[in-house]
Amino acid sequence: MSWNTVTLDVADGVARLTVDRPDALNAMNSETLDEIGDAIAEAEREEARVLVLTGAGDDAFIAGADIDYMKEFSTPEALAYAERGQDVVRDLLSYPGVTIAAINGYAFGGGCEFALACDLRVASERAMIGQTEIDLGIIPGWGGTQLLQRLVPDETARRLILFGERLDASDAHERGLIGEVVAHGELYDHVDEMAAELAAKPRHALYAAKESLNAFHEGGIESGLNVERRAWSGLFGTPDQREGMAAFVEKRDPEFE
Repeated sequence: MSWNTVTLDVADGVARLTVDRPDALNAMNSETLDEIGDAIAEAEREEARVLVLTGAGDDAFIAGADIDYMKEFSTPEALAYAERGQDVVRDLLSYPGVTIAAINGYAFGGGCEFALACDLRVASERAMIGQTEIDLGIIPGWGGTQLLQRLVPDETARRLILFGERLDASDAHERGLIGEVVAHGELYDHVDEMAAELAAKPRHALYAAKESLNAFHEGGIESGLNVERRAWSGLFGTPDQREGMAAFVEKRDPEFE
């Protein structure tokens, strides 16, 4: 099954959802967000017990949101876009099976957030991951401020977001963002083995385990997502946001006020 920017392959209880915009490092625009949501829903209809999320090509998992697409957003447009990205995060968090991020390359911004929303994360040794939004004059808007703190201590989450650090796979594993790092050429074979083992587990017990594990974190996630969404969208139209995104698109260093 394929759309314009994503593909979905389902076999033996395992669905692989691939963001397929390699020329744009699999960066996400509005169409891609909608299609990811549709593909997740299709995987659920196909009763896939495991959903693997990855990116096409050899360079990027999901490099983030498409900056050129969103650099001129107004605050209302940014708010609507944050809502759409957070909807995908919710889809991954609530998927009735195990979700695995197979991080084959760059996973920045929204790509990092989608990886964090998965149950498990396996990275190629070439992978890079980070919440890099601060250098664009904005903050994470698709769950990063909430999801990071489910995985790492508060101090670590603050440093990653405030400095916009880009971590290589080894550092990300050491800090707790990634569960496992494997050789680049072995990533998909390894994830396929994991997925097959999980798909052989009892369906209802698997989902009950996920639901119970998530319950530990979810007491305040909705209010947190609401605060994050409004803070993120409110930064659009500020001089820093305009300069940060213009500099990114123009491939130069930003000059913030």
